[in-house]
Formats: sequence, structure tokens, C-alpha cells
Amino acid sequence: MQKTLQILSWNVNGIRSVNRNGFIKFLKEHSPDILCIQEIKSDKKDIPPELTSSFIYKTYWNPAEKKGYSGTAVFTKEKPIKVEYNLGMERFDKEGRSIMVEYQNFILFNLYLPHGGREKENIPYKLDAYTHLLKTIKNIKEKPIILCGDFNVAHKEIDLERPKDNMNNTMFTHEERKYISSIIKESFTDTFRIFNKEGKNYTWWPYMKSLRERNIGWRIDYIFVSDIIKNKVKNAFILKEVKGSDHCPVGIEIEF
Repeated sequence: MQKTLQILSWNVNGIRSVNRNGFIKFLKEHSPDILCIQEIKSDKKDIPPELTSSFIYKTYWNPAEKKGYSGTAVFTKEKPIKVEYNLGMERFDKEGRSIMVEYQNFILFNLYLPHGGREKENIPYKLDAYTHLLKTIKNIKEKPIILCGDFNVAHKEIDLERPKDNMNNTMFTHEERKYISSIIKESFTDTFRIFNKEGKNYTWWPYMKSLRERNIGWRIDYIFVSDIIKNKVKNAFILKEVKGSDHCPVGIEIEF
């Protein structure tokens, strides 16, 4: 018997901050089967205890070594077969930027790719991380893959409000965008674009000048699935009404 899973991904920009702004309410209202969060910005000892105990979710946390920076977590109703916290790239792993969870029917990666820096000082690091990710997913043959997270790249002009103004800026350079194309060429599908080909669908808005209210944003959060399971995806969506972070959640419903 097939079951429909709801998978959500959200860069929360601080788990303690978003928890003060209704995170538990969000979980109860949406009740995802799996929630991937990025940029937790918290050591394990500082994670709100109500998120780790007496809870319907099993939680897996990968904080950065640097305090108050980066980090990822997975909330899951079903216990995974396996959980891994390292992609095999030293700096990336020290920053807690990935969690891999394996289930019976698929392998899921929760990913927080580096930004690249306002002055592009971290672009080489970012591109190395993408190269390493591509190598990793190429080597997985046994199960289909789901990639969730903040990829810190707007893929096409439709994915940001002001593409011409940002053509040479971090998150929209040709070098960065081609890595999203490379993921797709590795037989992956951008799930949101299965159902929605329209512009003005964004997942991140800078904290300034009421940009979110004016919907001047970027779509940099994605859920990609292996092409062999794209027909199992029954819906893909952006929860732009959910506040608490400069990002909003994205999600899919998929049958297994």
C-alpha cells in the first residue's frame, strides 16, 4: 500500500529565534513526515529542550564547530535506517552543512550550501562544495535520492526579481548557476518547476526595505528528486506565508 509523505525544507536562520516565533505551532499545523532545517546556529546544549525530548519526531542535529553559525537538523517521524553527518569535505563538515538520512525507499540529503560571500571571497569554497556533492550523488546507485535545502543559488532569471541587476553578483554568477544545471543533468528534477513555471515565486528575501512585503526576492531553496521518482511527486509548493526567518519553507508530497 502506497503512502504519501510530506517533506519540508526550511532555512530557519537560527533555531532558537524561530522557536520563539512559533516553530512548534508550525510543526503541529503542517505535521510533515520529514522536516529538513538549515542554519540552526546553535550548539547541541543550547537547542531548546522541547525540540529534542518528549516529541513525536526523532531529531538529528549537526551543529557547526563555530558557535552560532551554520548547522543543519532533520526531524522525522520514521526512524531512518542510517544517518550520516559528513560529506567528506573538511571545512564543509566542520560547519555542519549536511545530514544524510536513508530510508527503505530513498536516500535524503539535507544541505546548506555556502553563500559565497558578498565580495565573492568564498566562491571557490562554494564551487568545491558543489563539486564534492555531485561526486557523492554520482556514486549512489542503490536507491533514488532526494536533495533538500538552501542551495544559495538562483538557477534562472525567473528565480529572482532583478536578474539583470544581479548577473555578476554572488548567488547568480554563471559559475554558480551551472552547478544547479549540473545537478539536473545528473538525472534530477527541480520539483517545484514540475507544477509551477511562473515567476515571482521566491523563498528568500533580504531583511531590508520591506522586500518581503514587496516580494522582491530569490528562489534559492530547492527540493530535487532523482528522475526515476519524479512521477511519484504529487505536489510541490512554497509556503511563503510562513514567517520567522528571512527564508520560507518549501515542500513536496511524494508517494512511496
